Amino acid sequence: MSYDALLVVSFGGPEGMDDVIPFLENVLRGRNVPRERMLSVAKHYEMFDGVSPINQQNRNLIAALEKELEKNGPRLPIYWGNRNWHPLLVDTVGRMAEDGVQNALAFVTSAYSSYSSCRQYLENISDAQAQVGPGAPRIEKLRQFYNHPRFIEANVEHIRAALEQVGDAQLVFTAHSIPESMAANCDYAKQLAETGGLIGRELNVDNWQLVYQSRSGSPMQPWLGPDILEHLKSLASAGVKEVVVAPIGFVSDHMEIVYDLDFEAQNVARELGMKMVRAATAGTHPLFVKMIRELMLERIDNAPARFVGSHGARTGLCALDCCAR
Repeated sequence: MSYDALLVVSFGGPEGMDDVIPFLENVLRGRNVPRERMLSVAKHYEMFDGVSPINQQNRNLIAALEKELEKNGPRLPIYWGNRNWHPLLVDTVGRMAEDGVQNALAFVTSAYSSYSSCRQYLENISDAQAQVGPGAPRIEKLRQFYNHPRFIEANVEHIRAALEQVGDAQLVFTAHSIPESMAANCDYAKQLAETGGLIGRELNVDNWQLVYQSRSGSPMQPWLGPDILEHLKSLASAGVKEVVVAPIGFVSDHMEIVYDLDFEAQNVARELGMKMVRAATAGTHPLFVKMIRELMLERIDNAPARFVGSHGARTGLCALDCCAR
C-alpha cells in the first residue's frame, strides 16, 4: 500500500469567546449534560479570553512535523481535522478528496486506548468519509503509542526539567478520568500505569502515583480516581511539601491542563502550603515529532514497531468490539 498524505486528528478547541458555546455544544452533543453545567465550564474558557491552547499546539506540531518530513522523509502533505471545532474533520476530509488524496495515514493526538481517545476517533473518521461520499480517501489510523520509546523519552526529559526546580518532590502522574464502566472495556488505566512505570524507571523514581483529573460526568456515576485535588490534600496531610505533576495522559496543552492543573490544582497546592511544579506535555518535543515519523514508517516501509516495557506494540486493526462505551 502506498500513501499520499498524513491526517492529524485532534479534539479541537475554541479560539475566541464567540466560539466557546458552539464548541461546547459540539462536545456535549448526544450527552445528557445539563445546560447549567455547560455554562459553568464555559466560564473556564472565559478566564482565557475563550482561547484553548490546543489548536495552536497542533499548528506548532504540524509545523515541526513538516520540517522533520522535509528533512528525513517521507515527504507527504499534512492535513489537520478536529472532532469538535474548526478545522472540522469532515471539511478536511472533503478537501483531501478535492486534492486527489486516495490513501492517507491518520495520527490521532492520543496515546492510549479507550472509547473517547481511540474508538470514537475511528468513528469520527468513518462518519466524515461517509459524509464526503465515494470520493473520500481511504484513511488508516496509526497505532497507540503509550509505550513508544520516544514518547517515554520526551516525557522523561520534560519531567526531569520539572524535578530540577524542586528539592525532594513527590512525582504525580495525571490523566483525564473516564467512567469506570468505560475503563472496564479497555486498557486505558493499564496503559497509563505502564507508561508511568517506564518513565519512573528512566528517572530512577519508584515512589510515584497515578491520579486522574477533569471528570465531567454525573456525580452518581463512578469515574476513575483518585482525583488530583483530593490527592494533593492527602499528600499535604502526609507532610509532603513539594510535588511535580506530570500530565502524561495528554500529549499537548489544552483547557484541562491550563485550567484544571495550572489554575485549579495550583491554587489548591498554594492553599496547602505546597510547592507544585507542572511538567510540560510532549507537545513539540523533537523526540515526539520523530516518533510520529517512526509510526508512519511502520506502515509505509513495514519498519519494526518499537516499544519498551512488557506489553508489546499494538499493531493491526482494532477489533469490532474494542474499547466500547
